[in-house]
Amino acid sequence: MVSPRDVTALLGEWSRGNRAALNQLLPLVYAELHRVAARQLRNERADHTLQPTALVHEVYIRLVDQRQVDWQNRAHFFGVAAQVMRRILVDHARRHGASKRGEGVRCVSIDEAKDVPASNEMPILALDHALDRLETVDAELAKIVELRAFGGLTIEEAAHVLSVSPSTAKRDWRTAKAWLNRELGSEVQP
Repeated sequence: MVSPRDVTALLGEWSRGNRAALNQLLPLVYAELHRVAARQLRNERADHTLQPTALVHEVYIRLVDQRQVDWQNRAHFFGVAAQVMRRILVDHARRHGASKRGEGVRCVSIDEAKDVPASNEMPILALDHALDRLETVDAELAKIVELRAFGGLTIEEAAHVLSVSPSTAKRDWRTAKAWLNRELGSEVQP
C-alpha cells in the first residue's frame, strides 16, 4: 500500500518543477485512477467506446499540462483529477451524441413511429447538467458530488479537499444526493 505521504511528497516535488517526481508519481496513483475510471464507465451506456485505460491516460495527459497547480496532497490531486475526468467524459458524451444525430436515420411513417423505442438520455450528460444547476444553488454541494462521483474520494478525503469536517462533508453529501435524486428523478449511486 502506498502511503498518502509518499504521494504528497512527490506532488510537492512535481509542483517545484521536478519532472522525475512525476515519473515516480504515476505508478503510485495509476491503479486508483484506473479503479475510479472503471467504476465511472460501468455507469455508462453499454456501447461506450472509451475504456478505463484510455480515460486514465487522457486524465494523465491533461494533468501533466497543469503548470500552475500547487499540489497540496493526495486528496487535492484526486480532486483535480475528478474535475478533469468529468470534463473528458462530458466531452466524449457530447461528441457521441452529436455524431449520432442524423447518422443512420431511417425514415418511418407516423404509424410505425409509435413502435420505435425512445433513445435513453446519456447519464453523464444528465448528471453534468444537474451539477451545473446545483453549482448555481450551492457550489460546495456540487463540489462534493464531483469529488465523490468523478474522483472516487471518500467522505474523509473530500472533507480534506474542501477544508470542512467529515461530519459537514457527510451532511453535504446527503443533501446533494437528495437534491440530485429530485432533479434527476432516479437513485444516485456514486
